[in-house]
Amino acid sequence: MNRRHLHFICEGRTLAATLDSASAAGSTGLLIVSGGNEIRAGAWGGQARMAARLAAEGVPVMRYDRRGVGESEGDNKGFRGSAPDIAAALQAFRAAAPHLRRVVAFGNCDAASALSLFAADLPGIDALVLANPWTIEDEDDAAGHAPEALRRRYWHKLRDPVALLRLLTGKVNMGKLLRGLKASTRKGGPSGLAAEIQAGLARFGGPVAILLAEGDRVAQVFAAHWPSGDVRVQRHDSASHSFSDEDAQDWLFDRLIEATAVRH
Repeated sequence: MNRRHLHFICEGRTLAATLDSASAAGSTGLLIVSGGNEIRAGAWGGQARMAARLAAEGVPVMRYDRRGVGESEGDNKGFRGSAPDIAAALQAFRAAAPHLRRVVAFGNCDAASALSLFAADLPGIDALVLANPWTIEDEDDAAGHAPEALRRRYWHKLRDPVALLRLLTGKVNMGKLLRGLKASTRKGGPSGLAAEIQAGLARFGGPVAILLAEGDRVAQVFAAHWPSGDVRVQRHDSASHSFSDEDAQDWLFDRLIEATAVRH
């Protein structure tokens, strides 16, 4: 395995990337798209370690900092403005590894959402692995929590004498409470962003794997908005949003190996 750093241009800005080349050059590569303000090394270096591990198994891996993050120039336009970054990274990956026949794109959190929204319009992505896609449109709104979790939360509060006393003495924000109760009684169904993700994936022609850490709140909200019978969804009992614990890392590695296996 050989690791080297490289740079590429996205709309006039210089972006930083890292390429882990496989010693036995595989024909399928993995592009890791980072989410939020996360740098390309990933949480606690998890993406860097995963890249090295995959490269040792013959899978070239490129990861990069999108504009305004880490070592990359420009302004961070958020996941909805990241399509040019992904497109430029794809082009750079294929230029740096011209032997590649397929590229699988992997993203966690809002990077998974970005790939869902834009992959159908980005030539060069052959398959997607989406981990804990972000579907929360207003994190400060109680409606951003899964209804099942809200119901459990309010049931516990109603059994708590201290919480009841705060309610009776006017120390509870009634507007927020009513919004939360309304959200806790709604039936599962696609939110605006979840519906957009569904539409984006419907336009994408390649294989898709959706990976959920069952104990992660972002994954729980996604599951509450997503069709329960979708066979593309795979679950692990981890509570780590980034699959950072050892067992979850091994599970994620196996899923990425499956996704990058050569298909004839």
